[in-house]
Formats: sequence, C-alpha cells, structure tokens
Amino acid sequence: MFRIAIKMLFGDFAKYIALVLGVAFSTLLINQQLGIFIGLLSRAGAIISDAPEVSLWIMDPGVRNFDTLYPLPNTELQRVRGVQGVAWAVPLFKSGASVRTRQGILEGCTLLGVDNVSLIGIPQRAILGRIEDLKLPDAVAVSADGYKRLFPGEPFELNKSFEMNDNRARVVAIIDSNPDFTSAILIYTRYRQALLYSNNGRNTMSVVVAHEAEGESAIEVAKRIEKQLGLKCLTGAQYKQAAVDFICANTGIPVSFGTVVALGAIIGVAVVALLFNLFIVENLRYFAALKALGMRNRRIIQIVAIQVALIGVVGYGIGLGAAATFFDVLPRKVPTFKGFYLPWEVALGTAVIDIIIVSISALVALRKALVLDPAIVFRG
Repeated sequence: MFRIAIKMLFGDFAKYIALVLGVAFSTLLINQQLGIFIGLLSRAGAIISDAPEVSLWIMDPGVRNFDTLYPLPNTELQRVRGVQGVAWAVPLFKSGASVRTRQGILEGCTLLGVDNVSLIGIPQRAILGRIEDLKLPDAVAVSADGYKRLFPGEPFELNKSFEMNDNRARVVAIIDSNPDFTSAILIYTRYRQALLYSNNGRNTMSVVVAHEAEGESAIEVAKRIEKQLGLKCLTGAQYKQAAVDFICANTGIPVSFGTVVALGAIIGVAVVALLFNLFIVENLRYFAALKALGMRNRRIIQIVAIQVALIGVVGYGIGLGAAATFFDVLPRKVPTFKGFYLPWEVALGTAVIDIIIVSISALVALRKALVLDPAIVFRG
C-alpha cells in the first residue's frame, strides 16, 4: 500500500513538486513573519535585558514604557534606599540627544547615564576598550551598531570623538548591546556626564534601579516601594512585559503581522487543496481500478493519508530550513536585523498549522475518490 501511494504520487512529479512548494512557501511565510514579530517585541525591553543585575525599576506612576519616562526628583533616590528590603539603589538617566561627527554626520541617539561609581546598567560585553574607562573625562561607550552608523566604513577604534549637544564626547569602549525597538544609537556614559550632555530641567533622574536584599522577594519589595513612596516599581520581567503590552495595544504591528500569517495559512490551504484535488481527479482511474480489485475505502484513505503526510513533511522541512537559514544569515549580515531569531515554539506551531493545511486539503480532495464508482474502469 505504501509503495502504491508513493508510485501514484511520484507518477506526476510536477504536481508533487508544486504541492511540496505550496506547503514550503506557507511554512516559510508563517515562520518568518512570526519570528520577526517576536524579535520586534523582544526589542521593546532590550535596555532592561542589558542590565540583568537590576531586579527593580522604580519610576513615575504614569510611566507606561521605557521610551516615555518622566523625570524624578533626586530626593527619591534616598527614599528608595530607605525602604526595607532594598539592598542597593542607584540612579539611571535616559534622554534623547543629537550627535554630530567630524565627518558631518548627524544622528539621533539614546543617551543613558549610569551610576558614577558602580556603572550599573551598562552591558558588560565590551568588544573593544574597557567599561571602567567611562570614569575618565568626556568618556562614552557606544554600541557596536551605533559606531558603524557614526563612523561608516571605518574599523573599530578607540578615542574617536564627536559632538553631542554642543559637548565633546570621546569613545573609550565599544560594547555589544541588544538593539532597542527604535534602532537608535545607544550611548552610555556616567550619570554626571550625561547631565552635562542634556538639559532636562530641575528633575534629572529618569528611573531608580535597585535590587532587593538577600532573602527578600523582588515582587514584595516592589509592592512595598509603591505603597510607601507612591512610585511605580516593576521587576525586570514585569517592565519588559509592560513594554510589549504597550506596543501591542498602541501600534498596528500585531494586526499587520497577524494578517500576513493568516494569509499564509489561507494561501497554503487554497494552493495545496486545489493542486491535490487536481491530483486526485487525474488519478481517479487508478483508484477505480483498485476499488474494482476489492480495495475498500479505508485503504483508499490510508493511501491518501500517506501521500499528504509525505507532502507535508517534505514541504515543512524545506520551508523550515529556508526560514532557519533566513534568521541565521541575515542577522550576521545586516546589523539592523541583529537579535531576530526563530523560536522553537514558532516552528512547532507552524508544524501544527501545516498538519491542518494538508488535512483540510486531503478532506477536500478525498471526497471524489470515496464516492467513486469502480465500474468506470470498464467503460470506454
């Protein structure tokens, strides 16, 4: 029976290839779009992920995501440190800034000022230079992608200088940071130095980053801070989820990607069902001959099941391989695509979708074979 199913399927090799490519295209489209969607959402909390030593993020109660921060009075830092269960707390400054290089290139950047002493909040993955050199005058650390945009075509080199809001900045470290949602250039410096590069008014502290004391629960300490100080306090995971929720609720990204994924599934069903229906129609004489020889419908169903299973497995393998290659090659070749990946959950979910696609296609096409009169094989 398996041999019969394979011979019938490979008998029309052109249609077999078309069926496989239909499943492969649908698989590729769904995996690619969902992978990009998840990659975009993960960028919403990139700066939070780059500070794993921080477990508590304290901010103004009205803040909804990391891109819209309302400055806090500097006195709030000591108040946070005074809350029971807080092991340490340091300030973090975030602002936008304009950068001009000696070559005349003008770029917008995200300026992050970390604690003057501990430098908590900056990624510790230095590609070139030392993070500790940020304590030097006018010192800044630039993300690797940001350096390539500020100095296009130039190799990584320390002590490069540029102008930031009419002040001189000198690159002492190039770091490997996660790209944020806006793909802005990330520039890190000391908290005091960041205040010199910006003019944010009387209140200068964007957020307070802290860590709970040993034996304390981060969630319980966060609730304590909110109750005693009237500020919003979120754990790192909560803050990243809040950023993702904000994007989903206030942008058209989920609807846009969801529409493409749905179209991929619909196109897959339509193409595969149509082609497989044509395949069944063109092979009705063989099914009629098998029925005339005594084969029951149960065996016919098994033959079709073997055929659609083979089409589904081969098509899924090709589509998944193409999607995996896409996410493996492109992030290494295109800097702005850094951080995008294909989660295994998406690959598994796509397998389920492909099973549904080939199952619906088989059910649509199988009807004619099941109601077929075997007597037609004897008609002229």
